[in-house]
Amino acid sequence: MESEEIGQGIDRLILAPAARRDAILQLMRSAKRELVLSMFRCDDFTIVDELATAVKRGVRVRVLITQRARGWKEKLKDLTALLRSLGADVRPYDNTVMKYHAKYIVADDGPALVTSLNFTRKCFESTCDFLIFSENPEVVSGLKALFESDCTTPLASLPSIPDRLIIGPEHSRRRLSEMLSSAQSSIRVMDHRVTDPQILALLAEKQRQGISVRILGDGPMGGLICHGRMLLIDQKTAIIGSIHLSPPSLDSRREVAIIIEEASIVAELYDYFESLAMDEVNRMNLWAMPALPPEGEDDEEDE
Repeated sequence: MESEEIGQGIDRLILAPAARRDAILQLMRSAKRELVLSMFRCDDFTIVDELATAVKRGVRVRVLITQRARGWKEKLKDLTALLRSLGADVRPYDNTVMKYHAKYIVADDGPALVTSLNFTRKCFESTCDFLIFSENPEVVSGLKALFESDCTTPLASLPSIPDRLIIGPEHSRRRLSEMLSSAQSSIRVMDHRVTDPQILALLAEKQRQGISVRILGDGPMGGLICHGRMLLIDQKTAIIGSIHLSPPSLDSRREVAIIIEEASIVAELYDYFESLAMDEVNRMNLWAMPALPPEGEDDEEDE
């Protein structure tokens, strides 16, 4: 993938690993009043340093962070303490029912970032991931409202959310199922955890109807580790974010994804998918129904 970004409209796509860190740093540097971050993992100190710099220039930095990430119990405590010591307002997600797995940033009144990556050296260097920066006022306001709700009243009903955002677990299963069901010609899925029986049955049914269904997620992805999640429907609509097509992700996690219909971005994502699909080792067998993890097992070890 030679291009680093695409899209001259209201949204901007970043694919290349080499462009990810700088794009996020530029977003953080653009904040003049407030910077909000939804965080699952972070071990990249350029991000931490940039947050400290934002605080020093008078920006209110607010971080909503998970309390559950496998292998990160102590790291999350240390990260929370570090960010607080730098002057950030850090709120651990206080909902014992749902795991927090959303990944987004908003600077002031925009732009906003919705992504599948973590703020880690691994995701900045060696994963297949997706970043969408959006100036759309509804996307920006929707993410800010979600952030406020999850910070202050995490057990309450969702605030009003624009249609371009898919919020899990409240909306994810229904909306993704509806969008997959609406496919008229093709479905493309990049997700290394396609394990939900209902979704698998739906994909199989669409294939029987003559819809071209292809899933990537098993292989090396052009030398990158498969980590990002993406759906492409009829070469017209893309969905990018933190949502896996797995029961835990669809039913019991705070997740965020964004719908993209900007033609240049959808075309770029489709071409990228097809270039990876040329290598058969990357393809997943739709008919090999994967075994579900034992009940209660956390399947997000590296997410």
